[in-house]
Amino acid sequence: MLQATYLQRLEDWIDNYPWLEMLSSLSILIMVAIVITFIAKYIVVRGLFFILGKLKASHYNQYIKDSIVQRIANIAPALVILNGIVAVPHLSVKAIIFIQMLAQTFIILTIALAISGLLNTFNMMYKENPKSNDKPIKGYLQLIKLIMFIVCGLLILGTFLQKDILNVLAGFGAMAAVLMLVFQNTILSLVASVQIASYEIVRLGDWIEMPSLNADGTVTDISLHTVTVENFDKTFTTIPTNKLITDTFKNWRGMSNAGVRRFKRSIYIDQNSIHFLDEAAIEQLSGFALLQGYLKDKQNEIARYNQEVEHLGWHNQRQLTNIGTFRAYVENYLKNHPQVSQKDSLLVRQMQPESTGLPLEIYGFTTTTAWSEYEAIQSDIFDHLIAIIPLFGLKIYQAPSGLDLQQFIGDNKHQ
Repeated sequence: MLQATYLQRLEDWIDNYPWLEMLSSLSILIMVAIVITFIAKYIVVRGLFFILGKLKASHYNQYIKDSIVQRIANIAPALVILNGIVAVPHLSVKAIIFIQMLAQTFIILTIALAISGLLNTFNMMYKENPKSNDKPIKGYLQLIKLIMFIVCGLLILGTFLQKDILNVLAGFGAMAAVLMLVFQNTILSLVASVQIASYEIVRLGDWIEMPSLNADGTVTDISLHTVTVENFDKTFTTIPTNKLITDTFKNWRGMSNAGVRRFKRSIYIDQNSIHFLDEAAIEQLSGFALLQGYLKDKQNEIARYNQEVEHLGWHNQRQLTNIGTFRAYVENYLKNHPQVSQKDSLLVRQMQPESTGLPLEIYGFTTTTAWSEYEAIQSDIFDHLIAIIPLFGLKIYQAPSGLDLQQFIGDNKHQ
């Protein structure tokens, strides 16, 4: 009886202080939310984390736990507040509605962030597939996330305006043109991403060159809006995705797939050094194993031709030239080089004479695509050719230097 009387007095006293009853109820609600949070994070989350440990993608567990499971667990206290706030006495209707709006907003954002984390995890797992370099999906996932966050923003806006999302969308119908203008880069990037993936224009790991944007290196990332290139000087160039469709660039993937790399370089011959070969020069050059077959066949061919010309009474007889013999030597040298591909084009040809001499272009492919090895092979080939040219009585054209002028002046003084 005394206890009932005491409780009645306490209730009457609390009725005189409504704010105290409101704070007490809020405190109880917050304590319940904290308990639910503890249960969700330290019991449910640990249970899910234990199950994830049994999966093949266990090395992603920490990321999954932080970006997905922990965020989903945060929804539990928000739901408690969303449904429990109406039970708090003496709280105004506007305050209840505002707190419910905040709770709903928190829940919507949390779900969106959890889905975003799930998509990121899926992309990381997909990258372990060898086919991911040919068919990257990062751009598509970014588009999904963009659409998801737009819907999330509309849901939040509809929550605070207390309108259905369809009505909100109807209100945005008049702004369609503005939205198209705002998201034009995204639309262009989406179309470009589809074309790049469909036609395999660019893959992860490709070496591309785009001089207009100073890009020359390996593609390290393909996203919705940008393609990242790590240049050979260890800098990074970010290329808008649609630029790979509208602008020209060079992709070296074909070279990598073929396993060979082209070299094309010219040696400029001083045209004043070109002449016919006499018997002594022919005998000297016959000492080269690479020229023995050529000289024998060429001499027989010239002898037959000259006999016919002499029989006809003509005077334009043929002779061996040092430039033609050197060209044959270079061709045979390349054909017998172990690091020059014999399955691909191999040319030694004269180009249009220039003021700097007669260009003798050497065109072929090395059997490797490794940069350092390629440069070493190419350098060794031209080291040999430049060094052996004087044996053919040829000179390489070189613009006069200060030393040449000094020597010329000195020779004139002696004269």
